[in-house]
Amino acid sequence: MAHFETEYQRLEASYSDSPPGEENLLMHVPEGSKSQWHHIENLDLFFQRVYNLHQKNGFTCMLLGEIFELVQLLFVVGFTVFLANCVDYDVLFANKFVNHTDSSKVTLPDAILPMDVCSAHIRENTFVIFLLIISGVFWLHRLVKFLYNVCCYWEIRSFYINALKMTMSELPYVTWQEVQARIIEIQKEHQICIHKKELTELDIYHRILRFKNYMVAMVNKSLLPVRFRLPALGDSVFYTRGLKYNFELIFFWGPGSLFENEWSLKPEYKRGGNRLELADRLASRILWIGIANLLLCPVILVWQILYAFFSYTEVIKREPGSLGARCWSLYGRCYLRHFNELDHELMSRLSKGYKAASKYMNCFLSPLLTVVAKNVAFFAGSLLAVLIALTIYDEDVLAVEHVLSSITLLGVCITVCRSFIPDKHMVFCPEQLLRVILAHIHYMPDHWQGNAHRYETRDQFSQLFQYKAVFILEELLSPVVTPIILIFCLRRKSLEIIDFFRNFTVEVVGVGDTCSFAQMDVRQHGHPAWMSEGKTEASIYQQAEDGKTELSLMHFAITNPHWQPPRETTHFISQLKERVHREAAGASSDTHPLSLSESEPRSLVANILAGPSTLASVHFACDSSLTNSGVPEMPGGAAALRSLSPISGSLQLRGSLSAAHRASGFTGRTMTGSGTDARTVSSGSSAWEGQLTSLVLSEYASTEMSIHALYMHELHKQQSRGDLSRHTWHRQESDESSDSIPDEVRSEPNARSRHVPRSHTFPTTLTSPGAGSASAASGQSSSQRRHSGPAADPFGAGAAKVVRTPLVPMGGWAEEGKASSRHQEPLQEETSEDELPPHTQKVT
Repeated sequence: MAHFETEYQRLEASYSDSPPGEENLLMHVPEGSKSQWHHIENLDLFFQRVYNLHQKNGFTCMLLGEIFELVQLLFVVGFTVFLANCVDYDVLFANKFVNHTDSSKVTLPDAILPMDVCSAHIRENTFVIFLLIISGVFWLHRLVKFLYNVCCYWEIRSFYINALKMTMSELPYVTWQEVQARIIEIQKEHQICIHKKELTELDIYHRILRFKNYMVAMVNKSLLPVRFRLPALGDSVFYTRGLKYNFELIFFWGPGSLFENEWSLKPEYKRGGNRLELADRLASRILWIGIANLLLCPVILVWQILYAFFSYTEVIKREPGSLGARCWSLYGRCYLRHFNELDHELMSRLSKGYKAASKYMNCFLSPLLTVVAKNVAFFAGSLLAVLIALTIYDEDVLAVEHVLSSITLLGVCITVCRSFIPDKHMVFCPEQLLRVILAHIHYMPDHWQGNAHRYETRDQFSQLFQYKAVFILEELLSPVVTPIILIFCLRRKSLEIIDFFRNFTVEVVGVGDTCSFAQMDVRQHGHPAWMSEGKTEASIYQQAEDGKTELSLMHFAITNPHWQPPRETTHFISQLKERVHREAAGASSDTHPLSLSESEPRSLVANILAGPSTLASVHFACDSSLTNSGVPEMPGGAAALRSLSPISGSLQLRGSLSAAHRASGFTGRTMTGSGTDARTVSSGSSAWEGQLTSLVLSEYASTEMSIHALYMHELHKQQSRGDLSRHTWHRQESDESSDSIPDEVRSEPNARSRHVPRSHTFPTTLTSPGAGSASAASGQSSSQRRHSGPAADPFGAGAAKVVRTPLVPMGGWAEEGKASSRHQEPLQEETSEDELPPHTQKVT
């Protein structure tokens, strides 16, 4: 029988990860039968290396890449020192004549200084010596790390070959889902984790993405200081690789971080009694790290400039328009990322929305800039045409001073001007493009819909999808701006950060401490406006914003069809799939039922493949709609699905693949998601048919998630119509509890809470379950009541009081001899001295 404090609970994994009775299981294996992979102590690092080796296409590719990184670092430093101290630029620019005995022609060695002169220049320059020392220490650190990684990844290579039975030559062609399935299978034989008899997909994802899930949650709750209001630029986002590195250094793995190892939060951060002391300690540590960044700023800035120069100069010369291209910003990748979404799954999803996002941004080209660009391009083109014609007539024209430079600059000028000239065949349809983008990126603030033509929407979307030139500029400014953000912005949030890690960390058997949002528990972190009404008990403080919990749950279930979620989660998934299926079929659920078991949610797309009745009712046309009396506004979703070009091709293949599909025994269990990463199954057919079928199934899985994302956004739009929505662009600071407390509650005196220092993310108001308003209940549609549970107003003004709700393990828990309660007892507010004894609960 386990005990825990309610502020930090031990979350038993028996709800989905372990059979009943095996929660505290320790597998005993006789000494002689233990394999090399039995009881791996640091499974987080082990699974991360397994994933990295797969993504880097094997040991040889990874080794070669690491070697070239070391050589590249030596080249950048050495070549820069050589250019600064060992070149006679007067000879190179013909400002000084060189006497030759055999020829009057100047050669390249004439411009290189002798070795003794070069070394004398280096010794006289103190700054160069300082840079060489810093670079040498950094390179030696990288070399030691490289040698250590070679030893570790050689062990991972052996694991692939001996345990997973995969050679390095076939690894680039094996999908991650197949690697993951084999890892789950060999757990029974090798007992990689001794705390559980069986591993699940969610266990592996949790270990690989433990810290990334925390970062996604902190961005979702607007806890990290990455959004700023600048005097001239307005609302801006600054989130670079350097700033991200410092966040991870402070929170997760640096000296004095919040975690004592990869899988366990330090015990003092699990208790709330010393939260003020811990906040002061964290603020002091942030200050010292910010000062260290400030001291190293010159060195890091020089390195950033040199690396950017050597990396992008050739690209800009070859393709001058590349700086006008766009890319998903680092903030956008974190904001749009689902909980428990691997890197390749995220990039595959965002890559599919790249073209639509580029077309949407190109809709907002300035007419004034277009007129200017056309005329500048005309004049520059005229001069360039004359110079090219003269060069063709006589190549000696190139020997004239600055002619070659003029040709290059004019070509760059014309290319830049063309980026401001829109395609004359382009049609301005921002609303449809934004729908197409939503089908792929899955997240979008409510106020963007219907306002896609406004520049405010375009400016906010540009924070997610920025110019490549802006990305480079931000990285160059990062060494200067990062210390300022750490010292003046992040330090002020230290108390909120301490509260966040205490309140949103749970311990899962066989996994360790994880972010509670990563459990994707609709009851604990669901949002009532995202199909979770009647199913969630979360306060505003506990709710994930923008439907992150619900969308992440659907994405993970579609990506991992073998995953068996707990009963309540299965009910939510099957209910949503049934509604989407009914809307797409245009008929009632009785006509086209879905046979969804509680232990395994079947794929909607697998049902579509199984029969033509549902497929024929879905019309992917711009003017069509998914008809239903309860959801009248679905034409946008249908228009968006039309843009998924791979699907139109795969739909045509359905007839030719159906026979092979039935012969191979495909069901929803064989389908995997994540776009380009689907399992290749070729049993019962040729290898080509198996690969083609796998490609079609992967595209269907991607479309299935797009359908669910569009559908959930439509329902959310209808349910929240007229309500003030909370999202990232309306929350300048982290989500304050006072923002959502009714006036009656805000004015209610509370003697104890006035004396307790609170962070902005301190737990918010809760009401009794029976405090819902009658008007809200009567306003719900019958369809919502049937599929979303009884209507309730969890934030009504009646009988409200400030309480703390314990983090309830996913799947529920019960005290000994009592039934599990849906509504937990409110806990007493802790004082700053933590005078009250800890409130404990028994976990069976």
